[in-house]
Amino acid sequence: MSEIFSRIEHSRTADEVVQQIESLILEGVLRVSDRLPGERELARQFDVSRPILREALKTLEERGLIVARHGGGTYVADMIGQVFTQPMRELIGSHPKACADYLEYRREIEGVAAEYAARRATADDLALLDRIMNRMTAAHERGDFDEEAQADVEFHHAIGECAHNIILLHTLRSCYRLLSDGVFQARMQVFNLPGAREELLAQHRAIHVAVAGGKPAEARKAAMDHITYVERSMAEVERTGNWQRVSRLRLRQRSEAGDGSRRSGTEK
Repeated sequence: MSEIFSRIEHSRTADEVVQQIESLILEGVLRVSDRLPGERELARQFDVSRPILREALKTLEERGLIVARHGGGTYVADMIGQVFTQPMRELIGSHPKACADYLEYRREIEGVAAEYAARRATADDLALLDRIMNRMTAAHERGDFDEEAQADVEFHHAIGECAHNIILLHTLRSCYRLLSDGVFQARMQVFNLPGAREELLAQHRAIHVAVAGGKPAEARKAAMDHITYVERSMAEVERTGNWQRVSRLRLRQRSEAGDGSRRSGTEK
């Protein structure tokens, strides 16, 4: 990890270290499962004694912000996963209305995030967004579905970060957690619809261009249009899946009925 921690300038107390790490987590610089540098390196970057650092890390662990793995380092704790517990994730994934409500919610909140991003994104934000967009495009061109899907989620994470609103950032991350956990299986099948991958790439480019161009209204519309498309596509996947299921059952039933008729005729 590059040096994201700053030298403690004044009192060099454990509280100063705690506040800096808390801020990095809150601002989304440190993310779930990010590993902190080792004790010696962290003490050097903060320019504090190791006893002070240990006291700070103990406080952060007691607050549930970091977790120490025996012999394996210290990591940012999984706090986002607690927004939707496992039973709730299972309920959401198994009820179509919950999926529809999820997309409705995302359409509105991502519209706001894209609008804010167009107003507030810094040069560094836009450089990161460029990098993700290039990665998505390259994955698309070489037909790497998994990489393209990962870049898709990372793109939406980055838009949330560009918005520079802490509550919006973590709310979006809790939403995207449902995607990374595979709660909405139909979403992954959207990529298999004819022309869908090309359309999705074009939509991400439209969001990117509007944000990079500092056009809030266009960014909001592009983000909302994207979720509307995903919503329609997921409904089509669901509908097509039902058609295939019924067709398969009909074929099986009629094949078995035909076999039965032929056997009856032979016996006569």
